[in-house]
Amino acid sequence: MNKNKLSSEDSTLFRKSIGKVNKLETKTISFSSKDKPKPYPTRQTTNNVNNFENSNNSETEKLTQEDSFSFLAPGLQKKILKKLRKGYFGTDASIDLHGLTSQEANQQLSKFLHFSIEDGYRCIHIIHGKGYGSSKNHPVLKNDVNLWLRQHKDVQAFCSTRPKDGGAGAVFVLLKLSEKYKGEEDT
Repeated sequence: MNKNKLSSEDSTLFRKSIGKVNKLETKTISFSSKDKPKPYPTRQTTNNVNNFENSNNSETEKLTQEDSFSFLAPGLQKKILKKLRKGYFGTDASIDLHGLTSQEANQQLSKFLHFSIEDGYRCIHIIHGKGYGSSKNHPVLKNDVNLWLRQHKDVQAFCSTRPKDGGAGAVFVLLKLSEKYKGEEDT
């Protein structure tokens, strides 16, 4: 059968199947927007699940105002901590927890870590303060941040910053790379 020529039987069958056809006066076709449903974006749930493990980590000793602290996840080399302390990784984002209660700071830090990981941030800067307003030289937020970061599943390392970045009142945190950025890792 030739592609360009239809037999009379096929042509008759086609005309019967289609029915009556009206010729259009114009070559342009306009679609009515009234008929189309509005698109609704798919809702992405922000899973703000607290990623802090609820282990009672009593082995961390209480810090005073001028104490520096650090943490390195098992399996990582010590030179990572050295690079982090020197600011080698740069900072992608920063948060200041000054003036917040412990509960407010926990919520803010949890959200900040969640969105930092989702956005593919590698190194973040957390300012917790030295706790000069705390009683008996035991800063509340500083000790809480030390404990919370140790418990977070996506924190690989952290250390007190250089004096110009906040010294004993701030930390640099190295995060695991989010699953969606795994192929782009360059460190």
